[in-house]
Amino acid sequence: MGSPSAHPGRWRMLALLGIAQFMLILDVTVVAIALPHIGDDLGLARDTLTWVVSAYTLMFGGFMLLGGRAADLLGARRVLLAGLLLFTVASLVTGLAQNAPMLIGGRIAQGLGAAMLSPAALSVVTKTFQGQELNKALGIWSALGGGGSAVGVLLGGVLTAGPGWQWVFYINVPIGVVIFIALGSALPAELPTGPRLRLDVPGALLVTAGTGTAIYALISAGDRGWASLSTLGMLAGAVVLYVVFVVVQRTSRSPLMDLRILTRRPVISGVFLILVATALMISIFFLGSFYLQHYEGFGALQTGLMFLPIAVATIIGAQVAGRLVGTVGARPIAVASMLIAAVGIAVPAFLQGPALVVLGVSVGAAGIGAAFVASSTTALSQVAHHEAGLASGLLSTFHEFGASLGVAVVSSIAAAGLAGSTDAGFAQAFTFAAVTAAASAVLAFLIVPTMRSAVAGSPTAH
Repeated sequence: MGSPSAHPGRWRMLALLGIAQFMLILDVTVVAIALPHIGDDLGLARDTLTWVVSAYTLMFGGFMLLGGRAADLLGARRVLLAGLLLFTVASLVTGLAQNAPMLIGGRIAQGLGAAMLSPAALSVVTKTFQGQELNKALGIWSALGGGGSAVGVLLGGVLTAGPGWQWVFYINVPIGVVIFIALGSALPAELPTGPRLRLDVPGALLVTAGTGTAIYALISAGDRGWASLSTLGMLAGAVVLYVVFVVVQRTSRSPLMDLRILTRRPVISGVFLILVATALMISIFFLGSFYLQHYEGFGALQTGLMFLPIAVATIIGAQVAGRLVGTVGARPIAVASMLIAAVGIAVPAFLQGPALVVLGVSVGAAGIGAAFVASSTTALSQVAHHEAGLASGLLSTFHEFGASLGVAVVSSIAAAGLAGSTDAGFAQAFTFAAVTAAASAVLAFLIVPTMRSAVAGSPTAH
């Protein structure tokens, strides 16, 4: 590529990659409002409907490290375009679904495509920009990611109330085709960025099985109970798979990942931030959506429109953080973002009502949007170009971990409210989320390094 910052079409490329990433993140929440309509049309039971969401996040998170490592070894361009093509075709299949196997099969394929596309796209961003431009690019990237979840609720309501739930998936098809064609000419033809090594298939299978098992345990914990034998057994199984993965990585000639990357303080703190930020974001969007629909009685379209200020707040928070992180450093952004999130989420914890819930969630979302910037700039600022896909995969994997963890925890706490009998469960769940955000602010102060110059400098610095 030459000098990373010299690519003449880098901002156009960022826009195209951002739209592709926006689709992937949006697809986590866009189906939330459509689920009752999908169930009525296809005659699906509640537990089957749960998998319309979970099948996507399970594949997305489970195969993310493999997608990131493949981007490092095979070339980000090749993996990115293949993932985008798979995601687009799978979206068409999902929209055409007439039964549960076709619907969930389409969502599984969408998740696999997303697991290839997302880390490869972020890898391209970190190699194409540097210095203050990288901070700005990551701010835009984080805004699209955080905003995508809120816009998903908005768009899901508009499409479900309008042309029908199928268009929640169909809308990806024309966008995916246009982005595929545009990126085909915009992305530079690049050679693989890592050493010429074979992909570590045993390691890939182990880490994917471990991650998939852990996410499945988190998804099912809300129904089966956190202390149930099945939940604890699956979590223990995931730990065993990760231990075996570590052993295989230490003995493999071409390991899937250099485990030393997990000993770097910036990477660990960035992963922690994205885990907490995503868990909080998905939690408050989930709680807000269900509160407005199930307790206050708003329809899909009304609920979707009420999420518009939440989406705007997320984007504003990320943009402000992207402009400040190069001058003040990642730690102040991380701490401030978690404190703002805690204050915002505390509003619906103590004061009920549609306007107050939307206000509180909007303030919380602004803080969470800023936290996404802090997480990406911290984790990606000190990785070499040939590790960019792996580091991006780690961030994306913990993004999906956070989404699954957030929904599992708050749905368990808010069980009474979700049943429609009382709003006490919602208040307790929002309280738990606010306390989590406040505690995370303290942890961020302790673990996020003060790397003002490193964050603003070259992403290849060590």
